[in-house]
Amino acid sequence: MKLPRPTLLCSAVLAALLTLPGLALAASPAWVERSNALAAPVMNDQARFYPEAASQAGREEFDTATADFGPRLYERKQEANRQRLDWLKTQRTKETDPKVLQDLDIMIERISSDISEGELRHALLLPYRDVPATIYFGLDTLLDAQNTPARKARALTRLKRYVGNAPGYEPLTLQARARTEEMLAREGLTGPYVEELKQKLDNVDFYLKGIEKLLKQSQLKGWQADFAKLTRQLHDYRDWARTTILPKARKEAREPAALYAESLRGAGVDLTPDQLIDRATAEFQEVRDQMQMLATRIAAERKWPSSDYRDVSRALKKEQIEPNAMLQRYWQRLKDIEAIIRRENLLTLPNRDAKIRLATEAEAAAVPSPQMKAPRLIGNTGEYGEFLIPTVNPHAKSTEKMDDFSYDAATWTLAAHEARPGHELQFAAMVERGVSLPRAWFAYNSANVEGWALYSEAIVLPHMPPEAQLISLQDRLLRIARAFLDPMVNLGRLSPAEAKRLLMEDVIQSEPFAQQEIDRYTFNAPGQATGYFYGYLSLRALRTQTELALGKHFNQAAFHDFVVAQGMLPPQLLKQAVLKEFVPAQLAAAKAKGETVALQN
Repeated sequence: MKLPRPTLLCSAVLAALLTLPGLALAASPAWVERSNALAAPVMNDQARFYPEAASQAGREEFDTATADFGPRLYERKQEANRQRLDWLKTQRTKETDPKVLQDLDIMIERISSDISEGELRHALLLPYRDVPATIYFGLDTLLDAQNTPARKARALTRLKRYVGNAPGYEPLTLQARARTEEMLAREGLTGPYVEELKQKLDNVDFYLKGIEKLLKQSQLKGWQADFAKLTRQLHDYRDWARTTILPKARKEAREPAALYAESLRGAGVDLTPDQLIDRATAEFQEVRDQMQMLATRIAAERKWPSSDYRDVSRALKKEQIEPNAMLQRYWQRLKDIEAIIRRENLLTLPNRDAKIRLATEAEAAAVPSPQMKAPRLIGNTGEYGEFLIPTVNPHAKSTEKMDDFSYDAATWTLAAHEARPGHELQFAAMVERGVSLPRAWFAYNSANVEGWALYSEAIVLPHMPPEAQLISLQDRLLRIARAFLDPMVNLGRLSPAEAKRLLMEDVIQSEPFAQQEIDRYTFNAPGQATGYFYGYLSLRALRTQTELALGKHFNQAAFHDFVVAQGMLPPQLLKQAVLKEFVPAQLAAAKAKGETVALQN
């Protein structure tokens, strides 16, 4: 799962685009108001460059604005970031509230990372801006079915500005092309990875088809001429990239080593690649052993000839769900999981239904894996996230079916991960309970977001039927494999083809899904996939430490509710919050009830 809309902007940029009004439906304490006030100017800085992401987050005043690819783009962004970083450091010297200090540290770390990554990319890479993706997501945000007619209508203005049919606006494709051509004269720059560039160019028609469908469904009038111009411009941009950029594309997937190290930092992982590889390869063997024990039991019960976990998994995959029954099956599975959560008192559930639907072709082209389409966080009036299920990978290298999510045993883990108690609950809690803006988005990274979703699978797993337990472990095996395959591929210790073979043969992934995994490691988001395993380990370790500190007073529902209520805190700050706030509060509550409480060191 990727969050949110990674094809458009990196998580750091998305993090920087929220502002004060309407984030939380709950009343905010004083420290949250103070933290939000400090975050507002930082967010406004970034919204100048990426208004599409600002409007995606809910800031409607940016609904008609378009991305800034104008002259001196790199210099202007870096200057804005450095000035704001100095300002934040000054504010930190004046602050005394420990929670606000945490939030200041979150923003300082994020902007510092943005500056470092920007410097590296400018020094090392020939830029190619994925304008078609920017435009698709910019219009998709406004044409979402949950929006009001007035908000949908703003897509017409944004479309005109994209194509240069509004006074003072140059076509976005020409702006982006100019910025790349400025860099062509520089010696020693590394071009984009050839397969990445080809995939982005192949996506152009998927995006155009998706935009046209959205416009037709909106019932808006007068968009046809601007859309025809957009089609010509995006095709011209694609043709220019094929003749100018594609010959300069690098043939090897690996990006410069310094950039990969920065990618791990951005994913929230503070281990070295070698530490990741050592821990993940050991855990890989442990989980395979657990899978084999379950597979032996299932094969005996079903009288199957082979008990090898690979054969049992492939046999379960054959129990495919008919396409017209897919949504109903996932709805039923989510109800089953919610019943377990209530019965076992795992955590507190919202009193409303989640949203699930099949992904469109354009959405699958952008992210060909299950995903949570995050809700609007600013000015939210009842909009919630959507769990999207893709049925195809448009970039698959074969005609094999992507059957990894469309069989019964797989529905348990996927519903737990993407819906409840995973991502859907995590995002809804930020809207419904209220957290500070830095904790809602500045702190976003793969470790704290995906770590919670993988942990969510684990707390439901003991209550699943055996077949679902096996596939849940198989999904965990995939996340563990990511933690050593991603760094090994990016360090040149394993080829993409060898990594794909392991995913298909030992992790039992279809070719289309294995291909999107390799695309993720090599160019879509190097380093990002390692955050699942690291975040999961961090949460499991924190739970054990909390149980040790509380003993008989540990309550898993209270622990889980506290973790969710923190927003997207990085692992170290979450640990600090649990041990310094949650544990003392639980012990004090137990003491108030007259229970014997052991002294804590």
